[in-house]
Amino acid sequence: MNVNVRPYYAEGSKTLAYETAEQLGWELPDRVVAPIASGSLFTKVARGFQDFIDAGLVSGSGPVMNGAQAEGCSPVAQAFAAGTDVCRPVKPDTIAKSLAIGNPADGPYAIELARRSGGGIDSVTDDEIREGIRLLAETTGIFTETAGGTTTAVLKKLADRGDIDSDERVAVIITGEGLKTLDAVRGTFTEHEIAPSYDEFVEQVEGVRA
Repeated sequence: MNVNVRPYYAEGSKTLAYETAEQLGWELPDRVVAPIASGSLFTKVARGFQDFIDAGLVSGSGPVMNGAQAEGCSPVAQAFAAGTDVCRPVKPDTIAKSLAIGNPADGPYAIELARRSGGGIDSVTDDEIREGIRLLAETTGIFTETAGGTTTAVLKKLADRGDIDSDERVAVIITGEGLKTLDAVRGTFTEHEIAPSYDEFVEQVEGVRA
């Protein structure tokens, strides 16, 4: 299976951009932070925004594109940092299994897109990924898998570094649900088992808050 030569995957990835523009009231975000595995989704999201621009559905230019990789499998981020287009294959070693593609076919295209849009490609450690999962859950109520923890952690890195202006509208692509990768965060949260009852749910929530 190679996502880079599957048109359904490519066209499906573009719909992330379509829905983002629609939900922003037919406007473009200033910046997008998206995960990079093969590099296909990252580049196709940008293509989706361009589709809407070309169709006259939105105005302006495409957003700044920032890519996110796990440090344990970051051939694209390494190549971007080195100023080269060559993504040297690596052996993945990260909790972000859905991003663990050591020889990304669309890596060079992701690098070109990041440079052209004025963005970048960063990597974060496994601990930072776990912190990203927790940060997203605490601030939005969304429990994401490790890929979403990666994009959230890179967003935090960009903000801490001062790369994002306070008035920017940033879209962060969260591609998976946290129940997929429970082992990655096991031991970092407390489990509560309740009966399928609204009253018991409220009672548990109030108990946790107390």
